[in-house]
Amino acid sequence: MISVALVRHAKSDWGDPNLPDHDRPLNQRGTRDAPAQAARLADTGFRPDVILSSTALRARTTAQAFAGEFGLEIDLQRQLYGAPAPTLLRAIETAGLAGAESVLIVAHDPGMSDLAYALSAERIDRMPTCAIARFTWQESDWPVIDSVEPDEWELMTPR
Repeated sequence: MISVALVRHAKSDWGDPNLPDHDRPLNQRGTRDAPAQAARLADTGFRPDVILSSTALRARTTAQAFAGEFGLEIDLQRQLYGAPAPTLLRAIETAGLAGAESVLIVAHDPGMSDLAYALSAERIDRMPTCAIARFTWQESDWPVIDSVEPDEWELMTPR
């Protein structure tokens, strides 16, 4: 069985227009939503073997909330910053082929929404900030997850 959780980074702070995009922190809402969403995901029984994250501050901070909930380290990957769906999928598959059965990835739009759309057979059209799209396949072959409809999926948005 293969499981994937796509997590779009939590709401970021746009208060300093001179701050490089990569260095934008979470705002107050994002700081509140990330741990709450991590707890919600844990309540579903999802347990990642690995957490992948973009190196952008807002993604790293979001990933830290999930890492704390699941007691895992974060695998920071520069190529996930602003990555399109195929790059995100390739990172997930690489982690799976390295032995993970369950992968959590924290990254950005539009790549996250595009990947959620593809994996959900076009049922998830948008990933708001700090949303989680969770997928499960009875398959054990990582390279087919983008061509086989998941056996189970769920979209969880912050409350």
